[in-house]
Amino acid sequence: MLGKFRIKLGQLFRRQANDKNGQDLIEYALMAAFIAVAIGATFPTTIGPNISSIFSKVQSNLTQASSTS
Repeated sequence: MLGKFRIKLGQLFRRQANDKNGQDLIEYALMAAFIAVAIGATFPTTIGPNISSIFSKVQSNLTQASSTS
């Protein structure tokens, strides 16, 4: 039983390692975050607080989602 589970788990990891579909999404998310930080650094008093609020909401949503899983 445990041997079959380990084989299936190994197959899953190999499939995920070879799957490149999610890589683009992560790259775009990193680029968007970098652009947001650059804009916040350029206009710190006008846009900075709004970006900070967005990242705080994202963090709280991720924390909430991880605690319910």
